This record gives sequence, structure tokens and C-alpha cells, in this order.
Amino acid sequence: MTKITVKPDCGNAPKKELLKQLNIAFAKANSDFLTDIVSDDIEWDIMGDQKISGKEQFIRKLEALKSEKVSELILDRILTHGKEGAANGIIKMQNGQEYAFSDFYEFTGAKGAKVRSITSYIVRI
Repeated sequence: MTKITVKPDCGNAPKKELLKQLNIAFAKANSDFLTDIVSDDIEWDIMGDQKISGKEQFIRKLEALKSEKVSELILDRILTHGKEGAANGIIKMQNGQEYAFSDFYEFTGAKGAKVRSITSYIVRI
């Protein structure tokens, strides 16, 4: 079971909640939720690793990540403004490795939109 730690906030920002749920879904390998929340033309740039274009490649990457089990997700900050958002924190893996991450998101629109792009910075700590 994955332990989830999220710093409390005002709870009055729908996009912050969306990004919180998105990060939890990544940690728990919930590919159904993630597939529903991204646009068909999703772009995911994992800096220094690879760039993923389109929902089909996104789904393949999610399937590949399922073998890497997360033991804990610590979400430090979630920020949103208009069509953009960001989240950072620490991911602890079951194999003992730990990573600091910072993700930047662009939505398809300012209200109730899907995620159109993700830029991920991941550093082993």
C-alpha cells in the first residue's frame, strides 16, 4: 500500500485538487484515471529521459511504469494559475530509491479542462 502525505491547503481550488489526484494516481499506478484526465494530444517531456507524444504513447509509458512500485508519495506544493499548474515533492520506491520531482502542467483551458502537457524534472536523492 502506498503512503500518501499532502500538505493541507484551503481546499477551495479545483485544479489543485485535480493535480493532487493526478499525482496520487501516478503513485498508485491508476492508469485509468490518468488516461481520462489527459487530452488526446498529451505531451509529456521527462527531462533528460524521453518525450512522449499522444495518448497512445502516454498509456504505453504508464504500463511500463507499473513495475516500479511506489511506497510513499510526499506532495510538498501544488500551485495553479489559469491554464498552468505545478507540483513538487518526493517519491519513495519500494526498492529503497528516493526521487525529488517537480512537474509543470498545462491544461487545455482555464476551467474544468484536461491536462495537455507535462514537463517532469526528476532527481535521484
